[in-house]
Amino acid sequence: MPWTPEELATLGAADELHLASRREDGSLRPAVIIWVVRAGDDVVVRSAYGRDNGWFRRALVRHDGRIEADGVVRDVRFEELPADDHDAVDAAYHAKYDHYPKDYVDPVVSPASWTASLRIVPAD
Repeated sequence: MPWTPEELATLGAADELHLASRREDGSLRPAVIIWVVRAGDDVVVRSAYGRDNGWFRRALVRHDGRIEADGVVRDVRFEELPADDHDAVDAAYHAKYDHYPKDYVDPVVSPASWTASLRIVPAD
């Protein structure tokens, strides 16, 4: 089932997302708190420190998990975005988070983060 308009609006407005990836045995790992943006009808998260960040590596093991933000709880799939598909996502991060210090925002709009971007799609 795709995102509902209400879910997209809620996730797009949420300042933070709780993201739990699944282990090989299917159990959920402890959730990490991460910034989330909506770019069109896509819900996207990025690793501010590139592909070596632990939560990002773990999300790629099975490509599935669960997210929670402001009452939205869904089992999801994680799909990698092409690195050259970053303009709309960069713009969404700037629009949403530029009220934070530049030191926090710059890592999520850097070339290293472009290669560590995941589209979150509902699993059910």
